[in-house]
Amino acid sequence: MDFPDPLLRGTLVKRYKRFMADVVLESGDTVTAHCANTGAMLGVQNPGSEVWLSPARNPDRKLKFTWEMIRIGESLVGINTAHPNKIVAEAIEAGKIPELSGYGDLRREVKYGTNSRIDILLSEDGKPDCYVEIKNVHLMRDTGVAEFPDSMSTRAAKHQGELANMVEQGARSVTVYLCQREDCDSFRLAADIDPDYARAVKDAKQRGVEAICYACALTPEAISISHRLEMKH
Repeated sequence: MDFPDPLLRGTLVKRYKRFMADVVLESGDTVTAHCANTGAMLGVQNPGSEVWLSPARNPDRKLKFTWEMIRIGESLVGINTAHPNKIVAEAIEAGKIPELSGYGDLRREVKYGTNSRIDILLSEDGKPDCYVEIKNVHLMRDTGVAEFPDSMSTRAAKHQGELANMVEQGARSVTVYLCQREDCDSFRLAADIDPDYARAVKDAKQRGVEAICYACALTPEAISISHRLEMKH
């Protein structure tokens, strides 16, 4: 996924009201950027950190910038939860996720289950449809270990049950954990943060739902899938 315009570097002052972040740009100007991440953002919102913003293309938008990345140590971390679906869709179409290859049709945001939408629906003649749920990952509490989630989410647990229902109806279901970090080599569920989600994942796995995790390569110009991470249990 390429950014349509060059990102601007700045220093994070603070994140507040969940959706806002004050940032001092290299020019010295202080701006308020939109934060598309509704989670707790544990460890990726420390004041004084280097951050990168994208400029809004809509001149009428109230907030003229969107917070895209933060630097943690030597690595960039993507915090914009609006991007993972596009990143994964591009990777599937480019053949970078072998586990999801062999499907000729890719559709996004398709209604299914009980008032839900699947992030990606893959189809191919002669194959069961494949329902792909995508989760953004940016939490790392132990060195090298990515984790999800960073806050409670009844919606995420509900989706695991709906994916399992699709398997029992003859389809294939896969949860893709997209780690927008470069400094992780494995992934695990943060069961202490959301035990209900961890139980839902375990139940869904027993019912046939698959799970994979991929890391990303990040630059101020683009974010793309790089390699698969080991899944720890």
